[in-house]
Amino acid sequence: MQACGENEALDEAKSVHEHLLKSMPNLVVKTHNSFLEMYSKCGSMKDAFTVFDQMPQRNLTSWDIMISWLAKNGLWEDSIDLFTEFKNSGLKPDGQMFVGVFSACGFLCDIVEGMLHFESMTKDYGIAPTMEHYVSIVEMLGNAGFLNEALEFIEKMPIKPDVNIWETLMKLSRLHGNTELGDRCAELVELIDPSRLNEQSRAGLIPINASDIAREKEKKKSSGQNPLDVRSRVHEYRAGDRSHPDNDRIYTLLRGLKQQMKEVGYIPETKFVLHDVDQEVKEEALMAHSERLAAAQGFLTSAARSPLRIIKNLRVCGDCHNAFKIISKIVGREIIARDSKRFHHFRDGSCSCNDYW
Repeated sequence: MQACGENEALDEAKSVHEHLLKSMPNLVVKTHNSFLEMYSKCGSMKDAFTVFDQMPQRNLTSWDIMISWLAKNGLWEDSIDLFTEFKNSGLKPDGQMFVGVFSACGFLCDIVEGMLHFESMTKDYGIAPTMEHYVSIVEMLGNAGFLNEALEFIEKMPIKPDVNIWETLMKLSRLHGNTELGDRCAELVELIDPSRLNEQSRAGLIPINASDIAREKEKKKSSGQNPLDVRSRVHEYRAGDRSHPDNDRIYTLLRGLKQQMKEVGYIPETKFVLHDVDQEVKEEALMAHSERLAAAQGFLTSAARSPLRIIKNLRVCGDCHNAFKIISKIVGREIIARDSKRFHHFRDGSCSCNDYW
C-alpha cells in the first residue's frame, strides 16, 4: 500500500484494496486508515471518501488523514467542512488535525477563520500550540499573501521563534516577490543556523529543501526493488532529457502543443530560466522541463481522456503550472501533478490550488 501511494499507482492501489477485502473480510481500523492514505497519496480523494464512508469504525487518525489530505489535494472547502462535521459529532480534535485546517484556511485566503481555529485550539480544546502550529500559522498567512501580518504574528509569539519560522517566512516572501522581507529573514536564519542556507537561498532564490533531495536519493536506492516498475512502467525524466526511446515523438508533441498554447494566449515566463541565453533558447528550455516531458510521454502512451498522473520531486515552476492549465483544456484531460509541496489537479484550464502553491 505504501508503494502504491508513493508511486501514485491508482490501478494497483485498487487491486490491493480489492484483494485484501476478499482475503481478509474483517479488517481492523488501522488497515482501513492505510487505504485512506494510499488513495489520498494517489490523488483520488473520491476513492478515499468511499472507504471513509464505508468504514465500520473510525478513530482520530481516520479523520486526521482525510482532513489533512483533502487540504493537500486542493479540496480546502471540503477539508474545512469535514472538520466542522467532526466537531459537530462531539469528537475532540488533536493538535495534528489543526495543522491541516490551517493549511486549508491559508489557501482559501480565509485567515479570519484560520485565526479563530487557532484561538479555539487552546480555548476550547486545551491544546497548547507547538512550534509546528506557529509555523503552520505563518505558512497560512504567507500563502494567502499576508506577509506583514505573518511578521507581526511572529513578533507577538509567546515563545522565541526558531529557524523553521524564519525559513518559512523567507521562502514565502520570495515566492510573493517581497525580496526585502525575504532577505531580512535570510539574515535571521543565518544567525540561528547557517547550515540551513544553501547557495540558492543566499542568492535570493527559493531554495530546494535538503529533505526533498534526501527523499529523492532514497527513492533511487529502492527503485530496483519497486514492485510497481513493471506493471506501471514508471518513467523518470530530467529537464532537457533526450535519452528516452520516444524522444523524437515527445519533443514533436511538445512543440505542437506549444504552438496551440500560444494561439490561445500563452506567453512563456522565461524568468524561470536562470541561464543568460536568448529568448528562443529560454523557451526551448522551458518546454523541456521534466514535468512536460513526462506529460508528453503520458499523452502518447495512455488512453485518451484518461487522467494523467505525474510525480515531481521539486516544486513545479510557475511557467509549467500555467502551461499545464492551458494544456488540460486543449487536450481535454485531467492532469494530476504531485510536487514537493502538494497535489495540483489541472482540469479544463484551471488548477485546484487556485494559483496559490
